Amino acid sequence: MAPLAVHLGVGGRVPAVDLQWILLIVGVAVVAAAAGFFLVGRGPSADEPTAPGDVLTEPRPDLPDRGDTLVAVPPDEEAPPVLEALPVVEAPPLKPSFRDRLTRARSTFSGYVGSILSRSAIDAESWEELEEALIRADVGVGPATELLDSVRATVKEQGLTQPAELIEAVKNEMKSRLAGSVELKRSNSPPSIWLFVGVNGVGKTTTIGKVGRRLTDEGTSVLMAAGDTFRAAAAEQLGTWAERCGAELVRGAEGADPSSVIFDGVAKAAAQNLDVVLADTAGRLHTKSNLMDELSKVRRVADKGEGSVVEVLLVLDATTGQNGLTQARQFTQAVEVTGVVLTKLDGSAKGGIVFAIASDLGIPVKLVGLGEGADDLIEFDAGAFVDALFEE
Repeated sequence: MAPLAVHLGVGGRVPAVDLQWILLIVGVAVVAAAAGFFLVGRGPSADEPTAPGDVLTEPRPDLPDRGDTLVAVPPDEEAPPVLEALPVVEAPPLKPSFRDRLTRARSTFSGYVGSILSRSAIDAESWEELEEALIRADVGVGPATELLDSVRATVKEQGLTQPAELIEAVKNEMKSRLAGSVELKRSNSPPSIWLFVGVNGVGKTTTIGKVGRRLTDEGTSVLMAAGDTFRAAAAEQLGTWAERCGAELVRGAEGADPSSVIFDGVAKAAAQNLDVVLADTAGRLHTKSNLMDELSKVRRVADKGEGSVVEVLLVLDATTGQNGLTQARQFTQAVEVTGVVLTKLDGSAKGGIVFAIASDLGIPVKLVGLGEGADDLIEFDAGAFVDALFEE
């Protein structure tokens, strides 16, 4: 190849250089650069052997996708330990409080209580407002008068002069009159028989289901006897509750003698050595003497077999007020009621019916319903009840 002269500038001239060698050197540099770029981006293949101590690369699925990006992982790195899942422990349901659930009943008292406390001393108007508050809450005229007469004596004896002291005296008097055992009795020789009675629509069947749930949760064995044979839905409803809480169920044909159904239930409970029989009965008007006579028969027959009737629980709707007191009188005469279950207390402004029942009839309120849930049927607490009524 003939050498070529390279000219620089306009008239300058340099020694000739062999252009062939210049092109050769530039070509080798370009090829080397391309090969280096390819090797750096490729990385070792899975089939290529690796020497000890080499760092391997593997994809990281927990990182964003960046095409062919690989992350180095040391060969001796151990996978993080897999933690065993801890068992899920359900928190026990919160017990409903009287303070939170008696808003309607408390509203009846709060205005009067606030008015009394705003005064500088106990005066005639204070007593008038107390009486009106108690009557409006369905304590009843007689029980309200009797209670305030006792409080007047306390105020005089202790020399109370401040409205706050008067309110506290009323609360203490109500608590003392409502005090008593709310324990549901058990028979010394099982099964214990708890008979539920009441008028139509007060929630007897639902109450039995909730009581059954409470008992089985405590480890008590339960049988439910569907003695309301005049309402087909009652037996179906009771059957659903029995299935939910794992209780036994005895039911009869529609229109069957309720006494025989309950008797059979007691016999089955005795044969299986069960603890408690919860016996439902048909709702009946307390003004119908023939129906009340039939209820007396149910009570007598239930006591003839194994075990004994230790509780006759009258289910009352708290929203009925003084009408519930009339029902209580009639049912007590027919079947010797041992306790009251007061439903829908959370929705009633007539919470004073609790005091009227205990004061007028001497029957303890043992259970109260403070909501629709299965856990909203709770033992009656006189102190918490009275405090909730008077809280502003």
